[in-house]
Amino acid sequence: MTIKNRQQEIIEEFEIYDDWMDKYSYLIELSKDLPIINDDAKKDENLINGCQSKVWLHADFDDGKIYFTADSDAIITKGIIALLVRVLSNSTPQEIIDADLHFINEIGLKENLSPTRSNGLLSMVKQMKLYAIAYKTKNLPCL
Repeated sequence: MTIKNRQQEIIEEFEIYDDWMDKYSYLIELSKDLPIINDDAKKDENLINGCQSKVWLHADFDDGKIYFTADSDAIITKGIIALLVRVLSNSTPQEIIDADLHFINEIGLKENLSPTRSNGLLSMVKQMKLYAIAYKTKNLPCL
């Protein structure tokens, strides 16, 4: 399944709900499906800078694809990172770099977050794309 397909799934799931209280509840439910980061990876170097709450993000590279695990100490933030992990995991570095994460605006997520959570969301996306750039660079053939 492509990043575009996963985004479309999320858009359709959120269309079911009329108000943001229901959408927040759904976001909390999604946090329960988050591939949890190993306790030994919950270290400062895996903390995302720019998030008000603690968010740990770890990336593994296997067979040309990146797989993310994450955790947060705040339930809404955990739901947000769960969405991003769901969309971007199991993708190549180039797919992640090129991804236009339009679902964020289409489900109304960014405009329904506090300014600090909105900044945190941008920091999460930035960190995931930085992992993709790092893995792409690391795996380039030598000239």
